[in-house]
Amino acid sequence: MSDRVDHDQAPANGRGRSRSRAWTAPVRAVSRMLNTEVTAQRAPVRQDRPGHGGVVDCGLYVDGVRQTGDWNHADALEAARQQPGAFVWVGLHEPSLAEMAGIAETYGLHELAVEDAVKAEQRPKLERFGEVTFLVLRTVRYVRHGELTENTDVIETGQVMLFIGPDFVISVRHGDACRLAPVRSDLESRQEILRQGPWAVAYAVMDRVVDIYLEVTEQVGDDLDVLESEVFARQAHGRIQRIYQMKRELVEFKRAVVPLQRPLMTLTGQLNREVPKEIRRYFRDVQDHLTRTVEQVNSYDDLLNSILQARLAQVTVDQNNDMRKIAAWAAIAAVWTAIAGIYGMNFDFMPETRWKYGYPVVFTLMLAISIGLYRWFRRNRWL
Repeated sequence: MSDRVDHDQAPANGRGRSRSRAWTAPVRAVSRMLNTEVTAQRAPVRQDRPGHGGVVDCGLYVDGVRQTGDWNHADALEAARQQPGAFVWVGLHEPSLAEMAGIAETYGLHELAVEDAVKAEQRPKLERFGEVTFLVLRTVRYVRHGELTENTDVIETGQVMLFIGPDFVISVRHGDACRLAPVRSDLESRQEILRQGPWAVAYAVMDRVVDIYLEVTEQVGDDLDVLESEVFARQAHGRIQRIYQMKRELVEFKRAVVPLQRPLMTLTGQLNREVPKEIRRYFRDVQDHLTRTVEQVNSYDDLLNSILQARLAQVTVDQNNDMRKIAAWAAIAAVWTAIAGIYGMNFDFMPETRWKYGYPVVFTLMLAISIGLYRWFRRNRWL
């Protein structure tokens, strides 16, 4: 895990709930980042029922079962802390800093993590702030297209951030590359896993993100097959710009996939006591899928480099062939130019200048030499 941990963290002596509230002091710095007008509008932020502001859903779960009723983030957290085996899952979609400030103050989120969650410009990482773990995931989606061109978008990326505490999990989604509503619905039907608490939600979200990685990998592989067949066809017409565009899209994919390996290694480590043992086993399955994805992406990168080098070699060969053709025709034309130039010098004592058949003989000679050169160049594949 990252070393970015609160230096004022209190010892684990049963004061977990008061310690999480101690984080509200740094969060007030987030509020000071807002201007006066936004601060004046902070009062309605608590109106965070699903469909209001950036809140998509807010649910209270007890022993793996979702409790009925509509909850706001403050009431749900208070209810969760009054009974064992309960936690809150708050889902947000592209929240503003003002919307995050109220939730951050209630849940004791660190200002640095809140800022990262709002800006959504992070690489995959795992950080620890007191009792709260901050997990960043890059999401991807395959953009369907009829034909791959030099301007085609193949990969669309987004982000999902998770704040995982002892009795809550907050998911912040940016972009539509991976929607979390199906994850919540599926997880609510698996009460034995959901009973494990907030880390069960983290597993379900990460599992869905990595499964989409695998789907995108297969679809990108199909695009590479088409690109490869076009480059190595008898009449090759694969444009280098298209290959380079695919290379850029694959680099974007790698930025989302490869850095996630380290956070997953931390979550599956034997020394990790934050994640329940049962959930660590599920995380290892996700790690296996991620490893397969990374291997596939790296192999695609190597294949794309080979395709690019092959196409460049083809372009070089085509240019050489064109130069040989130009040189061959120039040699044939040089015969006519040389002989005509010699006879155009107007000397008195030129051979056969006054012969009746001189012109047709010279013309026939030039034509015969040209035909001979042409056949010789054709035999040597210059023409």
